[in-house]
Amino acid sequence: MTETVVVGTPIESVTLVCDPVRILRFGASTHNSHRIHYDASYAQTEGLSAPVVMAQLQGTLFFRAASHFAGGYEGVVSVSWQNRAPAPVGTTLEVSGEVSQIDSDQLTLAMREHSDNGVLCAVGTAVVVRVC
Repeated sequence: MTETVVVGTPIESVTLVCDPVRILRFGASTHNSHRIHYDASYAQTEGLSAPVVMAQLQGTLFFRAASHFAGGYEGVVSVSWQNRAPAPVGTTLEVSGEVSQIDSDQLTLAMREHSDNGVLCAVGTAVVVRVC
């Protein structure tokens, strides 16, 4: 990309529909069979109102947003996130953010993940280098 990037430049938001089939498939591929992700009754015994999206699946959304901004996965140096609230299965998650720091050729992105009902589910950062 040739546009000028400054602190405050927004990143393009990315979304993910976290339907039950996606949750089941992600759990199978990552060997995560914890019942809080698919069993509503069990999730309630753990204090949750419904089954919840895996934290690792939320992390992939942060990576996807950083990769998209960088111009490819090879531009992502690091990604970190902290979950703030459960994301119920069935919700659509959206990660948005902006450039928060520029250090030579590396840019730090400040990112937030909200559910479709406006709840802040996670916050994170990524360090990227532009490859495009």
